[in-house]
Amino acid sequence: MIRHRIASAALALMLAAASGAGAAFAQTPEPPRPGAVPPSDTMDNPSAPTGVQRGPAATLERLFQRLHDAKSQEEAEGVARLIQRRWARSGSDTADLLMTRAQEALKGKQTELAVELLDRIISLQPDWAEAWNQRANALYISGDPIRSMLDIGEALKREPRHYGAMMGLGMILRQQGNDKAAMVAFRKALEVYPQFDAVKKAVDSLATEVDGRDA
Repeated sequence: MIRHRIASAALALMLAAASGAGAAFAQTPEPPRPGAVPPSDTMDNPSAPTGVQRGPAATLERLFQRLHDAKSQEEAEGVARLIQRRWARSGSDTADLLMTRAQEALKGKQTELAVELLDRIISLQPDWAEAWNQRANALYISGDPIRSMLDIGEALKREPRHYGAMMGLGMILRQQGNDKAAMVAFRKALEVYPQFDAVKKAVDSLATEVDGRDA
């Protein structure tokens, strides 16, 4: 019952957040991530010719528009990398360093240490959506899907377009046997990132069973 209420709350939050993101698109023509990536015009304007003065770095809103409108998977993946670099910037050198150490701990399968470090990061930067998302990852790996879903909800409060958090929620719901709710989460992720290959594959694998059951 508690698990069901948590999943329902996370889904409700995601649905409200994602619908707002979809409206913004209409109005405007993986995995571990690094702790910090310094800004640069080269990263945010990758198509600008060498030797030509580049304009201002693209806003996050503009990047999400480009992600939504991408015509190919390759184009979308390039834009997604830029978005993830933005998400990886906490604004705190200390938090960035701790995130790097947390990622190293996860790679070394030291999940308990990773969660402890992420606890400290969140206490320092409670509004950093990616910190909540990364702790959700760590908690999931450590075998605590309930707390992982709670952290996914916190990530989505702070970044309602976080397609990675939506995908994570869908994966957890699917593993719990709630295929219909998982499909909702996956499809909402695709509204933000239509070329998200891993999510498209998840939707395809669920479509026949879930849609057939509803027919």
